[in-house]
Amino acid sequence: MMARLNSSLHNALCLLKPFNTLLTTKPFSPRNSFRFSKRLASSPRRALHSTSTLESHENGETFVLTTPLYYVNAPPHMGSAYTTIAADSVARFQRLLGKKVIFITGTDEHGEKIATSAAANGRNPADHCDLISQSYRTLWKELDIAYDKFVRTTDPKHEAIVKEFYARVFANGDIYTADYEGLYCVNCEEYKDEKELLENSCCPVHQMPCVARKEDNYFFALSKYQKQLEEVLSQNPLSVQPSYRLNEVQSWIKSGLRDFSISRALVDWGIPVPDDDKQTIYVWFDALLGYISALTEDNGQKNQDTAVSLGWPASLHLIGKDILRFHAVYWPAMLMSDGLSLPKMVFGHGFLTKDGMKMGKSLGNTLEPFELVQKFGPDAVRYFFIREVEFGNNGDYSEDRFVKIVNAHLANTIGNLLNRTLGLLKKNCESTLAVDSTIAAQGIPLKDTVEKLVEKAKTNYESLSSSTACEAVLEIGNAGNSYMDQSAPWMLFKQGGVSAEAAAMDLVIILEVMRIIAVVLSPVAPCLSFEDIFTAWLGDTKWGGLKGGQVMAQANPVFTRIELSAEEKKVKDSNKKGKAKVKVEKPQAVAEA
Repeated sequence: MMARLNSSLHNALCLLKPFNTLLTTKPFSPRNSFRFSKRLASSPRRALHSTSTLESHENGETFVLTTPLYYVNAPPHMGSAYTTIAADSVARFQRLLGKKVIFITGTDEHGEKIATSAAANGRNPADHCDLISQSYRTLWKELDIAYDKFVRTTDPKHEAIVKEFYARVFANGDIYTADYEGLYCVNCEEYKDEKELLENSCCPVHQMPCVARKEDNYFFALSKYQKQLEEVLSQNPLSVQPSYRLNEVQSWIKSGLRDFSISRALVDWGIPVPDDDKQTIYVWFDALLGYISALTEDNGQKNQDTAVSLGWPASLHLIGKDILRFHAVYWPAMLMSDGLSLPKMVFGHGFLTKDGMKMGKSLGNTLEPFELVQKFGPDAVRYFFIREVEFGNNGDYSEDRFVKIVNAHLANTIGNLLNRTLGLLKKNCESTLAVDSTIAAQGIPLKDTVEKLVEKAKTNYESLSSSTACEAVLEIGNAGNSYMDQSAPWMLFKQGGVSAEAAAMDLVIILEVMRIIAVVLSPVAPCLSFEDIFTAWLGDTKWGGLKGGQVMAQANPVFTRIELSAEEKKVKDSNKKGKAKVKVEKPQAVAEA
């Protein structure tokens, strides 16, 4: 059995303890939100430690971000976990800046595919949705996802807002009835243009044949908003990112927008169309409004105006590229129809593959996130996918690569540096810091190097380049290791006298580096935790957090190297030999993440 990475909630020294205790019962409250001091250096204002996400923060900024509302036809897979890990790292970074953050996630629970999946598993749709929605909550807890709002589209408050929104758009003259005949992808829950399809009328995403279908439906007048959408994207090119996703959206719009169906006559599991109980509202026209209904309070008014006043518009919609059209074309047009503000940014990330092969729950080739986090721990999983997948592009998982990256970065560069420094401190200084870290670093170039790398990490976090931010953190760790090797405090201690005093200050410098690493990496690895080691407040990246006289904890590996058992190595070697004999065709498309 492979040794688990020693970074679980029970084995790690938790830096952000309040996150872990609140996840199962209530939304995150930023009591222990931290700050990048260089960001706020020009102002005396500090990040507030409020007890409610509804309290105003001192800098007055609110950051609302969302994941997709995940479809509950099947349990969560690694693609949805990746999106949520990435979103959580963004939310945690924004809290570091002292902003009020509203992080929204949830489940999309209506539609034909849900009813079919429920029946296939011998359940009624409501019970099926309860079960799968809970599996998402459970996984988010395992991955230390600190969301603020979890919305379900079967919630009564959501249905009320969907119906209100529908009525407003209808009153604006943007909904009408018409017959529609075309090729329908059940998995996408969408009619497809024939020019989009692969051979044999196959959906390019799910690679399954679309079916001919004819219905009398309600339609939304999307074509009416073509010019407005073109103008919005021209004036606000950052509203869709990365830039190549913007190009895709502009190309779709330029080719001509067609009105789309917003109801289904053959689907019972859904929200009834107002004044027409023979039709239910189309899943996307329903689910997209979850971003607004999520803002309502359980004990407050359940209407659209109230919800909008509590946080709309969203600062960031973080999605997989397969649902870009819905978020960057359909959704803004719907909002325009109702006179609501548009999201500030839609970011479409790439897909995940496994060992170079496409994967997705519709294709049956998935990487099980529950198994991954149980085997390696949440920090290792979070770190690998954020560090190794350049945000926006496709990324690949292989266990070999996973083990190498985690061992090299977390166990060796960071964990080993901390452990050997604490060991020297115990042996030579009774685990007590000799001086303040500010005093110890006077005239030492390492301090300036660390401060520049902190700024580099901050800049990359802000631009959603989290992989590059992780590189900056690793550079800090490498700088700390180089300083340790060059100063060789173990040798200076043996010399005694002034040399031993210099060595004691070197240990303070390295431990200050480790404290800063813990803060800067906390958006990615929130349980990379030195709280039991550093009794100083960990919320500041400014050099000088450690004070002389502080007693450090005993050396104890924060990350243990991952080692394959003999049996696992044998299985992996056998798999490699088997793969070498088979020519694998490169997939035409990658399934949804």
